[in-house]
Amino acid sequence: MSPHLDHIPADLVSAADYQRYAQRMMSANASAYIDSAAADELSHAANLQAFARHRLHPRVLADVQGGHSRCRLPGLALAMPILLAPVAYQKLVHPDAERSAAYAASVMGSSMLVSTLASTPLEEIAAASPSPLWFQLYWQHDRAVVAQLVQRAEAAGYTALVLTVDAPLAGVRNVEQRAGFALPDGVAAVNLAGMVPYQPALAAGQSGVFDGMMAIAPRWADIAWLRSQTRLPIVLKGILSPHDAELALQHGVDGLVVSNHGGRVLDTVPAALDALPAIAAVVQGRVPLLLDGGIRRGSDVFKALALGASAVLIGRPFIHALAVAGALGVAHLLRTLHEELEVTMALTGCRTLADIGPHCLWPAPPAA
Repeated sequence: MSPHLDHIPADLVSAADYQRYAQRMMSANASAYIDSAAADELSHAANLQAFARHRLHPRVLADVQGGHSRCRLPGLALAMPILLAPVAYQKLVHPDAERSAAYAASVMGSSMLVSTLASTPLEEIAAASPSPLWFQLYWQHDRAVVAQLVQRAEAAGYTALVLTVDAPLAGVRNVEQRAGFALPDGVAAVNLAGMVPYQPALAAGQSGVFDGMMAIAPRWADIAWLRSQTRLPIVLKGILSPHDAELALQHGVDGLVVSNHGGRVLDTVPAALDALPAIAAVVQGRVPLLLDGGIRRGSDVFKALALGASAVLIGRPFIHALAVAGALGVAHLLRTLHEELEVTMALTGCRTLADIGPHCLWPAPPAA
C-alpha cells in the first residue's frame, strides 16, 4: 500500500477521483473486500445506475438567499444530510481508521455510523469525535453480548442504535473468494474480542443456512427485547420492502435505512433508490428515512431527498478518501459532496431541504 497523501492534488475533485486514486493506494486484499459485492454484482451496479435515470428539473430566478442544507436526526444536528455509513475493518486502508473518519465527519458537520465490526474500540472512536455518533449493531448469537454492546454504546455517548437486519448471514462474494481475502495481522473486530464464536452443532441432514446461521438471526420479536435494553432510538438498516417498513413502524422503531447493503449480501435485489419511493409512501414522514447505496455526487443526495429520504449514507466513497488521505481526504470528500448538493439546490430553486420533493425531478418519459 502506498503512503497516504498529506495534501489534496489539484485533479482530485470528486468521489470518482478518490476511487481512481484509491485503486492505486489500497492493497489488493483490501480492494477485494471494500470494492466487491455479491455474486455478479448486479445490485451494486444498479445502485449507481438508478441515479442516472432521474433527471433534475431546474428552476430560474428563484430567491434562495439565506439557504442552507442543515438537517436534524435523532440525537444529531448536522450541517448536511450526508453521513458516513457503517463500514467494517477500516484499518484495512488506514492505520488511524475509524478515528480519522469520525473526526473528519464531525469537523465537517456530519456524523458516522460506527460498525460493530470496527477495527477500533467503539469508545476510542467516540472520544475522537467532537460531536455525537450512531452505533450500528450486528445481532450476536449471545444476547448477553448484544446487551453489552448496547451498554457500551450508551456509556460512550452514542445517540442512536442502528440494527442491521438485511445480513443475518454473509453474502456470496465471489471476488473475495477468488482473491483469497483474509484479515491481515492487526485488523480484527475488536469490539467482539473475547466473544465465543458461534459453532452450530448440526445433525445429519441439517442445513448450515437454515439450521445454522438463520437459527440465531434476529426476528421481529427481538425488537421489543432490544427496546427493553436501551433508552436510545432504534433505527433499522436494510429495508427494501414496503411491507417490512410497515411492520417496523408497528414495532415502534425510530427510523429506517433503505439499503441493499451496497449489493454485498443478496444480488439482483432492487437498487436502494428504486425501492425508496414505495417505502416513503408507507412511512409518510412518521420517522426519518435514510438511503444507503450508490451516492457519488451531491446531485445524487438531492435525488434521494426528492424521492423521500431525510438523509443519505455514503460508504465506499469515504473509504476511498480515507485510503487516499486519511482524515483530510474524508473531510474534503464531504465538503465536495456538500457543495455539490447546495449547488444543485440553488439551481433547482430550493432554499432548504424542506423545499426538495418529487417536483424537483423531471417527469419520466412515457413507456414505449
